[in-house]
Amino acid sequence: MNTIKSILAGLLLTIVVVSCNNEASSFETDVAVNVSVLEIKNKPIEQTLITTGSIKPAMEVNLKSEMIGSYRLLINPSTGQKYKMGDRVSKGQVIIQLEDKEYENNTNLEGAELDLEISEMEYKKQQALYEKGGVTLRELVNSEKTMLTAQQTHENAQLSLDKMAIEAPFSGVITDLPYFSPGMRIESGKDLLSMMEYNVMVMDLSMPENLMGQVRMSQPVNIMNYALPDDTIKGTISELSPAIDMEARTFKGRINVDNREGLLKPGMFVKAEIVVDHRDSALVIPKDVILTEGNRKLVFVAKKETAEKRYIRTGIESLTEVEVLGTDLKENDRLIIKGFETLKNRSKVKVVK
Repeated sequence: MNTIKSILAGLLLTIVVVSCNNEASSFETDVAVNVSVLEIKNKPIEQTLITTGSIKPAMEVNLKSEMIGSYRLLINPSTGQKYKMGDRVSKGQVIIQLEDKEYENNTNLEGAELDLEISEMEYKKQQALYEKGGVTLRELVNSEKTMLTAQQTHENAQLSLDKMAIEAPFSGVITDLPYFSPGMRIESGKDLLSMMEYNVMVMDLSMPENLMGQVRMSQPVNIMNYALPDDTIKGTISELSPAIDMEARTFKGRINVDNREGLLKPGMFVKAEIVVDHRDSALVIPKDVILTEGNRKLVFVAKKETAEKRYIRTGIESLTEVEVLGTDLKENDRLIIKGFETLKNRSKVKVVK
């Protein structure tokens, strides 16, 4: 009887085990993993180095008074009104005139002009006489000396009066114009006018020394600002220092940015992506779908209702994408981008998107 019971118990255990195995086999065979796929395409890709900093105009100036005089703000011919902050002006336009009649009289520009004319006529006369033997060489040289002295006196008088006129040293925009009451006496050293030209902007860089071999002159740079989410402004590496800072282990560089559309404003904090390598056309996939197996990289592609493992080699990469090298992946393969984490080779899959 005990023998019969043992045989029956063994048979029952065998049936249970076989039944469980059949259920597991059926589960593995029939249950498909829901996945999303992306059809792989060739596209451009850039590998970049990212840095941040403030951007500033290529040209800016703060003009102070060099002379003493009464303040007079002039009329902008473009607007018909007095100059104000935000006005665009051309190089050489006089913005502010300082006036001091006593100083102008002491400078005596008109008298200096007459002295110059007289000395020039006298020198020409002495030249003609010298050629005919009418005067000595000493007399001719003294006449030339008198003329040169008159030229310098006239130039100095003109320079002194020019300092009374505050003019734009380059074409740009008035960024600061401190208010003074008309006719107010202005002392020397007062801030009178600030200007910028930001059609071209510059950004100074401080980069770790290990990047020195990757950053080169004329490399393109993408400039972005949080206030301009849909715009990327183009720049280039314009200067690179060959010297390494001994303490910080960094080297300096500078970026020139084309800002003719005026999207960037001086002082903005921007992100700069220096393009150190690029491909005009490459097989590109998202970086976050890549799995590792030992020292190898792999992804899964969908073939009909099955997931296939593909080992890959990678090339240059951006923040979110990477170039695929070799032939394991091909254009138009359906790369599994969601649901791939638990897949094995030949797993059943159901493409839901």
